[in-house]
Amino acid sequence: MNRAPHSESARQIVHISMGAFALLLRWTAWWQAMALAGGALLFNVFVLPHVAGRLYRPGDRGAGLHGIVYYPISVLALLLLFPHRLDSVAAAWGILAAGDGAATLAGRAIGGARWPWNRDKTVAGSVAFFVAGTAMGVGLALWCRPVATVPMAFAAFAVPVAALAAAFVETIPIKLDDNLSVSLSAGGVLWLGAMVVARRVDYHHGDFFEDEYVAVALPNLRVALALAANALVAVAGYAGRSVSIAGAICGAIIGIAIFVSLGWQGWLLLLLTFVAASVASRLGLARKQRLGIDEDRGGRRGPGNAIANTGAAAIAALLAGLDVHPEAARLAFVAALATAGSDTIASEIGKAYGRRTFSIRSFSRVVPGTSGAMSLEGTAAGVLGALGLGAAAAAIGLIPLSELAAVVVGASVGALVESWLGATLEEPGILNNDVLNFINSTVGIAVTLAVSQGLR
Repeated sequence: MNRAPHSESARQIVHISMGAFALLLRWTAWWQAMALAGGALLFNVFVLPHVAGRLYRPGDRGAGLHGIVYYPISVLALLLLFPHRLDSVAAAWGILAAGDGAATLAGRAIGGARWPWNRDKTVAGSVAFFVAGTAMGVGLALWCRPVATVPMAFAAFAVPVAALAAAFVETIPIKLDDNLSVSLSAGGVLWLGAMVVARRVDYHHGDFFEDEYVAVALPNLRVALALAANALVAVAGYAGRSVSIAGAICGAIIGIAIFVSLGWQGWLLLLLTFVAASVASRLGLARKQRLGIDEDRGGRRGPGNAIANTGAAAIAALLAGLDVHPEAARLAFVAALATAGSDTIASEIGKAYGRRTFSIRSFSRVVPGTSGAMSLEGTAAGVLGALGLGAAAAAIGLIPLSELAAVVVGASVGALVESWLGATLEEPGILNNDVLNFINSTVGIAVTLAVSQGLR
């Protein structure tokens, strides 16, 4: 049976046009939207293959789940994430539809410079993603906006930031389908943006900030100290062969944001985490080099590592600085750093001194450095690392000592989840180590907050 030849341009045009269905969210209840998205999923699985052969890439047929199936799944996921904010669903849907589609079309038509971390993605495509995703996302957010409860600032502020974040995520070199990675990253940023807008916006006058004190407008002395301290650490880190130039710059930006938001206490915990991870990376280096499992770039950590390990902490710090659920945000900040730091400690100690390394998926013996591998020595070191970092946070006043147990539990669960994902999804390239580290931190935050709430 002859099939119509695949047309990538036609596929992306359909991908973009499907975003028009988000217009219906203005008139539908949540359960109706779920039913429609479920119907679209069934249609894409059972009917579309027989009527739109040109939309299928050569490897899609017979491959089970693929982009055409993941598209409605991503919409269902957004509806589950935002059952009471269909304007957020519409905005993320618009970013997915227009942004992802425009990136492919512009990348193919314009070409040009490519991102150094992913030579398959072009700068032009990312710019097109941001512009088109922002335009459609803002339009749909305003179209579906609950006027009485959501200020205009949500569309003006949160949606462009979400489009920018999703454009970056789209360039990460992983095999996780873009429909999932783009929609979930956009949805996550919109969720955070909604909290910021709800706290900072004056609904009556339309001012974005409701009072004169704003974390990003702190006294000049704190900003100066943040710049000086992070510049010194960046230079020292590069001189000590702990970070690359790009890693030092990225780390300094994150450090400045944390210092400005949480003061010297937050920055000191960040520094302690960095030092602990660097020391752990140096321990047993001869054995790691002999086994070929030492860090790339001679142990220097790059910008991806900085974002993956401290990005979630930086977001939490900014929320605390903006007075958005400050107590929970500070606890999330500590949990993120304790989880990331303890994971690095566990991994490096396990590779250096682990006698028996096993896979969390099969519990069979594996060589040190295998994705998802764990050892008794590494696990114990990770728990002690989380305990030490959490105790340090309590000692300098970031969190009360009563929250220490929640931090250690969150870090331990995050490590287990990351190990399992590493054993199942890293080897086939669906996720990479940096994405796993970011997931590790976010799981640590979620579990810590849940345990803290449960203990109250």
